[in-house]
Amino acid sequence: MLSAKVLAALNQQVSMEANASQKYLAMACWCDANALEGCARFFYRHADEERMHMLKLVHYINDAGGAVTVPGVELPPADFGNVKQLFETAYGHEQKVSASIDNLIELCTEQKDKQTANFLQWYLNEQHEEEALYRTLIDRIKLIGIEGRGLYFIDKEVDEINTKKQAAEAAE
Repeated sequence: MLSAKVLAALNQQVSMEANASQKYLAMACWCDANALEGCARFFYRHADEERMHMLKLVHYINDAGGAVTVPGVELPPADFGNVKQLFETAYGHEQKVSASIDNLIELCTEQKDKQTANFLQWYLNEQHEEEALYRTLIDRIKLIGIEGRGLYFIDKEVDEINTKKQAAEAAE
């Protein structure tokens, strides 16, 4: 049985994942509107991934006998300035999610909830991968630049990385 504190924190994480899904959907739409098809595919996939993260938490809470609070979502921004700012925004969000997962695991340790702490290890590993991915993309954007043909090459680079990640996930 989940403690009240752990349950509340898990429901808060459900909300964070739902908001991330919406934020990435808005980013995908911005990319589509700016002729960045590869980046759009990347963010559409990430929107789906964040929803899957939310559902994984929902199922865990339900399986543990807790009550899920289905969250309302915040209205995400519609404009992200430029592609570098877009990826920096996404990276900043992933850092917040990582901190939230860390805090949740710490709470589980305090509450002596080893099962939930163990369940959350998957999220910890996922966040490590996500932060590394966004750092890599931001570094490549800095190398390529966002002027002129740079946007074209960034879009192709992001699409290639997205395709490789999808293939790797499908092989798992």
